[in-house]
Amino acid sequence: MKKLLFFIPFIAFVALGAVFYQQLGKDTEYMPSALVGQQIPDFKLVDMETDAVVNNSAMPNEPYLLNFWATWCPSCSAEHAYLGELAEQGVNIVGVDYKDETPAAKRWLAERGNPYSLVLLDEMGHFGVDMGITGAPETFVVSATGEILYRHQGVVDEAVWKTLKGYMQ
Repeated sequence: MKKLLFFIPFIAFVALGAVFYQQLGKDTEYMPSALVGQQIPDFKLVDMETDAVVNNSAMPNEPYLLNFWATWCPSCSAEHAYLGELAEQGVNIVGVDYKDETPAAKRWLAERGNPYSLVLLDEMGHFGVDMGITGAPETFVVSATGEILYRHQGVVDEAVWKTLKGYMQ
């Protein structure tokens, strides 16, 4: 029995090594979403500009990006200028201010520019949970009918835009 106990750490080490080996070469940036291919979950959020409560019917009737961002998020700050460039090119972007304070978000957009056609406030993060996000920034490509076509976790930049653009056709 004592000899068997001696081999338990070795067996655990081999099993752990096998798990790590299986993960080699996998894309660490890829974050699947259970919602791809489904409609955006129903929501009721406040429109930052009008302070009115809006629902799914307020979303654009054309393909758009749904971008979760926050003032406390350094990566959101890094991607903001590029989102402005996309908006100038005519890309429709809906912003969701995620777990943030509204006055800070309004100030942030006033100082840096507002690339969003609509800004929704998700102060408690419930819509973010419904969308399955893990943090900010996260961006979804949504069809004109409200179907989620693609999810990207992280900063949107020129390289990422090439992928997103393909889904917006």
